[in-house]
Amino acid sequence: MGLETAVTYARTHQADFLEELCHYLKIPSISTLSQHHPDVLQAAQWLQDSLRQIGLEHVQQIETAGNPVVYADWLHAGPDAPTVLVYGHYDVQPVEPLAAWTSPPFTPVVRDGRLYARGVSDNKAQHFSHLKALEAMLQTAGKLPVNVKICFDGEEEVGSPNLAPFVEANQTLLAADFVVVSDGAMHQPDQPTIDYALRGVVAIEIRVTGPNRDLHSGSYGGSVHNPAQAVAEIVAALHHPDGRVAIPGFYDDVDTLSPTERDLLQKVPYSLSQWQTETGAAAAWGEPAFTFFERMTARPTCEVNGIWGGFAGEGFKTIIPAEAGAKISMRLVENQDADKIAQQLTQFVGQLTPPTVTVEVTVQAGADAAVTPYDSAGIQAAFRAYEDGWEATPLLSRGGGSLPIVATFQKLLGAPFVLMPFGLDDNRHSPNEHYHLTHLEKGIVTAVYFYHHLASAVTENSFS
Repeated sequence: MGLETAVTYARTHQADFLEELCHYLKIPSISTLSQHHPDVLQAAQWLQDSLRQIGLEHVQQIETAGNPVVYADWLHAGPDAPTVLVYGHYDVQPVEPLAAWTSPPFTPVVRDGRLYARGVSDNKAQHFSHLKALEAMLQTAGKLPVNVKICFDGEEEVGSPNLAPFVEANQTLLAADFVVVSDGAMHQPDQPTIDYALRGVVAIEIRVTGPNRDLHSGSYGGSVHNPAQAVAEIVAALHHPDGRVAIPGFYDDVDTLSPTERDLLQKVPYSLSQWQTETGAAAAWGEPAFTFFERMTARPTCEVNGIWGGFAGEGFKTIIPAEAGAKISMRLVENQDADKIAQQLTQFVGQLTPPTVTVEVTVQAGADAAVTPYDSAGIQAAFRAYEDGWEATPLLSRGGGSLPIVATFQKLLGAPFVLMPFGLDDNRHSPNEHYHLTHLEKGIVTAVYFYHHLASAVTENSFS
């Protein structure tokens, strides 16, 4: 029994797969809320049981300083076959605002061909698709065309603080020729996209303090530098009027996009009208020398995620607040060093700080960008898999978001990565998160083809 038999199995077992996925989605594995820690552990156990049922080996939960990593493998394809490390995460985002959900977030419901539940798109249905692809091959042929290792994270939605140390301590266990991740989103339902790059990220909090308490603005106004005004002045200085980031040295290590790569990005069918529909913004903003899509995916950014300080309730409270602050995140591209960028921003804020207030800068998170050759054997196999399983020719693109563990895998394991999203934005991190049922089927089938094509690309001992 060969490839097409596995594909048939995948197509004819969709009802069973949907039922299984719904059981998985009922588990409220919200990693950021401590009261849901037992639920996170329940999701890890569900995965462990599922992996054993599929036929994978060495299935285990490996403890970390936080939530466990779920590991499994199947290593009988032979030494000439490639080894694939499949990454996903079983934790999910909080559900608030709960009132905005049409149906309860942990009661999966199918409406209009879409499955609604928290975590269905990010990331349970996407890594579940790989598991069902492996099941289809093992159930029909009793073997896989490649060696496979599974690494599922329980802390991705809180920044995976314990996964990098885990990878560093288990490099032999996780050693692989390719890392495959199905996360993120395609831009169009019938137009697959393979991302060959992800941006890095630095998150920083700026806290400005002034007087020793909130002051009466009538008594002291005009003599005290208002911390809320001071933080606004600092934030306003982070960009030039044309949208370029004003932090000294910010662009020093940024490479120019090649004409070839700019042509690739221009082929992605993401129009300004679609952008306007999604964002509701009046017009695109940013570096004038780059298209709005290049700004979103291939250029570094500096964004203000929030500003706080003073009284913001109903009515007025005429005070000068004692403190104010802002949260800043920066998306980085290849060759930019997250630690260096964090230091540059910290120094710049120090230069902007007047002697009338005190400013504290705290670096909360940092990760480098990740980029892989877009002509690698892994990406070429993914390209062919989408053509066969999705019945559409994929486009190559960059992902504007960050998945820090990908850079960690690349650095510590030396393995190129393949990013194969199977869904759309689908309200990820928002109320009414959903997933198209057609994408569930196409994703599983595409994954079956991917493992087959990867084996063919790397070794003559292909799965047939």
